[in-house]
This record gives sequence, C-alpha cells and structure tokens, in this order.
Amino acid sequence: MKRVLIIEDDRKIALALSVRLKTAGFEVVSAMDAYQGVDFAKKHQPDVIVLDISMPAGGGFSVAEKLRKLSTTALTPFIVITASKKPEVREKAERLGCAAFL
Repeated sequence: MKRVLIIEDDRKIALALSVRLKTAGFEVVSAMDAYQGVDFAKKHQPDVIVLDISMPAGGGFSVAEKLRKLSTTALTPFIVITASKKPEVREKAERLGCAAFL
C-alpha cells in the first residue's frame, strides 16, 4: 500500500484529504505543521507528500528545501497545495521540484 504524508495545518482540509486518500486505498499520515512534517517524513518514508505552503513552525517552502537535502526524502515527490494565486508561489514550487501544484 502506498503511503501519503499530508502536511497541512488546517484540520478540516487535512481530514478531507485524508478521507479521500484512504478511500482510494492509500495509507495516510498527517502532520499539522512544518516541524512535525519533516519529522514524520523521516520516520514514515512516504511515497508522496501533500504539502501546504502557509503553515506555522516554518512554511511549506522551508519543508521542501529540508526534505530535498535529506538522503531519505530527496527524491520523494511532493504536491503543493495553496490558496495563493501569486505566480511567484507556483514558480518557487516548481523550482523546488514539486510534482504537481494545486
């Protein structure tokens, strides 16, 4: 079973994503902030990460940068989710190697 790590501080969004992913047959682990997200990525070795950009304890970009530097998560694909409409947010996510941008 493929494992997905959701790093999202909004509990309602995290729960909605988790329910949908579990229904689709994925194992889901959720982290509520950037610090916990990096820790869980190291511990749980997810197959993919769903990453919010705006979070407490460091933003999603700092998480992506940290994960790219770790040998265990350097190649793990991540999907960026954000409410931001700013083109520079998408551009930075793409520079960091996001697999998808929502």
